[in-house]
Amino acid sequence: MQFRAQKKTAQDISVNEPIDTDSEGNPLTLMDIISTEDEIVEDIYKMTMLKKLSREIEKMKDPREKSIIMMRYGLDGQKPMTQLEVSKKLNISRSYVSRIEKRALKELRKALES
Repeated sequence: MQFRAQKKTAQDISVNEPIDTDSEGNPLTLMDIISTEDEIVEDIYKMTMLKKLSREIEKMKDPREKSIIMMRYGLDGQKPMTQLEVSKKLNISRSYVSRIEKRALKELRKALES
């Protein structure tokens, strides 16, 4: 009976048990492979959402909203700026930058959900 029990468990695989090696000779587990595939799916999703976000930003009708979003989040290769830095650059108050940013983000979220 002991041999039968061992035979049944011999086919069981642990997700943490090495099943192969990578190009550098490091052991690969089933968990490594599964998590890599999840990361690929997540990366594709992020890229898709970034492209959609870029399109929505380009569609923004108010140039001030668009420029504030671009400056605040460092889009188009710019360094992200604080609300205070944006307010000085545009010669408006920091609280006004905050209100414009909040309104623009609300519109972008709404556009991305649809």
